[in-house]
Amino acid sequence: MATANAARPTHERVESAVRELISLLDRRATTAEAVREHHSHGESYHPAAMPDVVCFPHSTEEVSAILKISSKHQVPVIAFGGGTSMEAQVNAIHGGITIDMREMNNILRINAEDLQATVEAGVSRLQLQKALVNTGFTFFIDPGADATIGGMTSTRASGTTAVRYGTMRENVMALKVVLADGRVIKTGSRARKSAAGYDLTHLFVGAEGTLGVITEITLRLHPQPEAVGAASCTFATIRDAVETAIEVIQLGVPVARIELMDEIQIDACNRHSKTNYPVAPILFFEFHGDSESYVKDQAETVRKLAGEHHGSGFHWFATPEERETLWKMRHEAYFANLGMRKGAKMFTTDICVPISRLADCIVESKKDAASASFPAPVVGHVGDGNFHMSFMLDPNNPAELAEAKVLEKKIILRALEMGGTCTGEHGIGAGRQQYLPIEHGGGLDVMRAIKRALDPDNRMNPGKMVEPQALYGGSESA
Repeated sequence: MATANAARPTHERVESAVRELISLLDRRATTAEAVREHHSHGESYHPAAMPDVVCFPHSTEEVSAILKISSKHQVPVIAFGGGTSMEAQVNAIHGGITIDMREMNNILRINAEDLQATVEAGVSRLQLQKALVNTGFTFFIDPGADATIGGMTSTRASGTTAVRYGTMRENVMALKVVLADGRVIKTGSRARKSAAGYDLTHLFVGAEGTLGVITEITLRLHPQPEAVGAASCTFATIRDAVETAIEVIQLGVPVARIELMDEIQIDACNRHSKTNYPVAPILFFEFHGDSESYVKDQAETVRKLAGEHHGSGFHWFATPEERETLWKMRHEAYFANLGMRKGAKMFTTDICVPISRLADCIVESKKDAASASFPAPVVGHVGDGNFHMSFMLDPNNPAELAEAKVLEKKIILRALEMGGTCTGEHGIGAGRQQYLPIEHGGGLDVMRAIKRALDPDNRMNPGKMVEPQALYGGSESA
């Protein structure tokens, strides 16, 4: 079997595969250019790349049949969810078959007694939240966009509430996966724990569709908190803000969210969302608890800590409507940034470091970007050491993209030197492969061995994450 890096399949192979796919799915397999173009990209700066055909399966059995056709004709397969990925995970850089999972959108089971829900991969985050209304439970993982649960699982997504409720890694209990040859396997179980064999569930969580296509996910649910509160606090410097967040975590204050915006990001959000926050570094907090008094006690502890770091204007959001307005503003940061430059395209970093190094990392990164020829606002899930610096680029100016790549590399290498990672939640895709040898050293060979074992022909989302053979020269020692 082939183990070389992927190449675009021949026209004859593609034509043969398309005929069989149309026979299998009828109009749910299409080569229409408009549909293919829609599936050629996510939300990243990476060049679009169209698949040869797009399929819309309705069942795991149909996904299995598609994979068998792919295997027979040696045509690549790319899984597609909401199209919100940030590192070209859905771009068909070698052509092939895109499997759009969004018509597999059934919520199969909500088991409140066990705090679990089982859903098909095409179920969206907001669809699941709506289904959980009046159950007393919710699913807290919130990457901002209305991504599909399958896509969130494949990229190991997280978001603003990860500081308390974890990422997809901690909240996926079991999977149904179709392998490269069409075999269907189940991983994990509905039990709260297991020591039975290799942890295959978490092998596929974060694999970005390079090892198989996830079709069903069993998720951990959380009780809705009895009381919720939120607050904001303004700081004179970014270091004061981040050091406050660090102390909040180190002292064990059970915050549900700690979000940072720098002065550039605040200004953009004020303009877009029609808010009027001071144009300065600001921390936004959310507190969950069993009573209003418990939540207010948490907030008072945070207020005192912020005061020790020159925080001012500690504002309490008393009503659900105020909190909704706050987090809506935070989630609109992406669109606020696009509004900073007409026609701009976002190139975003995704740094995560140990929280003890977070202040140094953000301060030094802002210094690096101070002389950039484009805006570079900062927003961060600072409670778990994760922040994004967004470079707002002119897509018609190649020099800006080249400058952004140099700046990103400097920021990533600093994070790795600090014991961090090149991506906290967006994933590797096609954009960050060059950093895997530095971050993982010899562990990358183990990843390649897994890839070759499960996808010997390199058909599963080829060109993303881990290639069967080395792509980058130099030492692979950490």
